[in-house]
Amino acid sequence: MTRGNQRDRDRERAANRNAGAKSNSTIKGKEDTAAIMREKQRLAEEKKAAESSGGGGGKSK
Repeated sequence: MTRGNQRDRDRERAANRNAGAKSNSTIKGKEDTAAIMREKQRLAEEKKAAESSGGGGGKSK
């Protein structure tokens, strides 16, 4: 009967391992990275538009 108990414990441990792995999903990480990059791009475009529309930027000597 000990083998049956060991099987149950192994299944429980495997389920716990798999549950932890889902929180470190690379797909979610890629989505987060893409959202960050889109926000950076939007801010850069806004800054560029503001400079080209007469903001000056103070680059003249």
